Amino acid sequence: MKIKEDKIRGIITKLDIILAKMNEDEVIQLETLNEIDEYYKKSAQNLLHYISFRSFDVREIQKHLKNLGLTRFANAEAHIKASVMTIRYLLGLAISPNEQVSFEKHWSIKKGRKLLNRNSRNLLGMGSEKRRVRIMVTQPTESATNFNMVREMVKRGMDCARINCAHDSPEIWSKMISNIRKAATELNRDVKIAMDLAGPKIRTGRIEPGPRVLRFKPKKDSFGRVFEPKQIVLVPESQGKRAPNALPIASGDLGSLVIGQVLTMVDSRSKNRKLKVVDATNGQVTVECKKTIYFEPGLMLSASSNELLEFKVGELPPKENAILLKVGDEIWLKKEGILGQGAEHNEDGGLIRPAMISCQMPEVFDDVKEGERVFFDDGKIAGYITEVQKNQFRVKISMARENGARLKEEKGINFPDSKLSFSGLTAKDKNDLPFITDNADVINFSFVNRVDDVAGLYSELGKLDTDRKIGVFLKIETQTGFENLVPILLEAMKRENMGVMIARGDLAIETGWENIGQVQQEMLAICGAAHVPVVWATQVLENLAKNGLPSRSEITDATTALRAECVMLNKGPYILDAIALLDTILCKMESSHHKNEPMLPKLQSLNHDLP
Repeated sequence: MKIKEDKIRGIITKLDIILAKMNEDEVIQLETLNEIDEYYKKSAQNLLHYISFRSFDVREIQKHLKNLGLTRFANAEAHIKASVMTIRYLLGLAISPNEQVSFEKHWSIKKGRKLLNRNSRNLLGMGSEKRRVRIMVTQPTESATNFNMVREMVKRGMDCARINCAHDSPEIWSKMISNIRKAATELNRDVKIAMDLAGPKIRTGRIEPGPRVLRFKPKKDSFGRVFEPKQIVLVPESQGKRAPNALPIASGDLGSLVIGQVLTMVDSRSKNRKLKVVDATNGQVTVECKKTIYFEPGLMLSASSNELLEFKVGELPPKENAILLKVGDEIWLKKEGILGQGAEHNEDGGLIRPAMISCQMPEVFDDVKEGERVFFDDGKIAGYITEVQKNQFRVKISMARENGARLKEEKGINFPDSKLSFSGLTAKDKNDLPFITDNADVINFSFVNRVDDVAGLYSELGKLDTDRKIGVFLKIETQTGFENLVPILLEAMKRENMGVMIARGDLAIETGWENIGQVQQEMLAICGAAHVPVVWATQVLENLAKNGLPSRSEITDATTALRAECVMLNKGPYILDAIALLDTILCKMESSHHKNEPMLPKLQSLNHDLP
């Protein structure tokens, strides 16, 4: 399709307007640029140029450039001004061979890519020779004691080990770090250690415990016939850690029982039940039951021999309770640390008292407003605030499973519409910082919402007076953090060695499932313009890591992660398999992709012989 000369001149005019806007905005932001660390000066400048560029709708220009066979700026964020000026120059040559353009000093297309690669190496290490994208792996507590597992993680492709300071203790963290460093040395690998500041916990509080009862049920076939009796292990109450099928015995000599003996009892439902001894070794006894039994503390078991033997059931842990919530229900969130309770109804089903639960972050109560949305438990339950009082607010449930959803304690709460004012740096985080700066390579800073959060962290690091420029990954996990990403990056650029982690779990809830795809793309583009490395985090190959089998959508998601500089895997029983598979996917896909740019190697899978 031929584009007329006046059409080309029109495109040139529009590009000149864009370039003028870039120059104008740079002058306006001169004070901000002067505060940027020299290391990031040109990157910050390019970021501002990119924001100026994206203030225009350039889709029409892109269509015309496509028809001319020219680049459409789709992958130009790392060198935006150079790309605009180059296209403007080529278009000028198309209508005037003597076209002259003054090329200012700016990062070239090649230089932009080099900057990002350098920043990635500084934060994430050298990585693998076979792939550009690094693999970060969340460490389970077992990493403190199981060196072989840690070594296998490194061997299969782990480039960065993540330790979450919300769990375990400095003693355990030290053991983890020792095993990671040792494994990296043995395998001659550069493995970085990243430690997550726990950040504020916006979670549900404790719920009134359920009854102290244990149920044991045999397996039955479709006709209700028992084909596998349930085995129960009788152990002394004094025994510490117990298996799930253990029953503590407070009194009675277990050593007097022998195989074949039968114990009789009346369970907590007044049902007569029998237990047959099938094993009696090492001070514990294994019995079998062919009918469902409910145990509670104080129940007596009897066995006949030469004399009557009696055994008393010891203390049992309370069952974990939950609050059942259905669409249309209401629940009060309380500032005080009350025990959560479900709604109370009268005999006719009328509501006597709505459900209630505490929120572990009391600062929330100063910021929420009527009409704002609330999400519980990773978005499984949704509602909106109908009433706000000084120390409590009421939420009406607008989304839950058809038969209701069970809200448990320690579940996350999201406030996507609320402007939460508290800092992402907690007292615990400040206490953990000295250990982290002494032992880790990178800090993962949770709950970054605004410029002040970054300034607060940098201030604390300044107080520690460390000579080492420890890296910082800013975790963006809220709507507010996403909206403030550009000023957050400019503030973070006042210090060397920083990146961004896209915490997609909370971010999807905050921004909306229907928007998360676009949000991810915009964040990747903005960070690319700033030459800032990105960690693609949350739920990558999660089914594989936890259950041993990946879903098809997980594989697609893993390939999409090629646009980032690092992919984070969460812990699970099959984490070694997840690391190996992700390493294979990234190595294979990187032969045909660089970030979001398709590369074109020779096709291997088709018959190209023409007739």
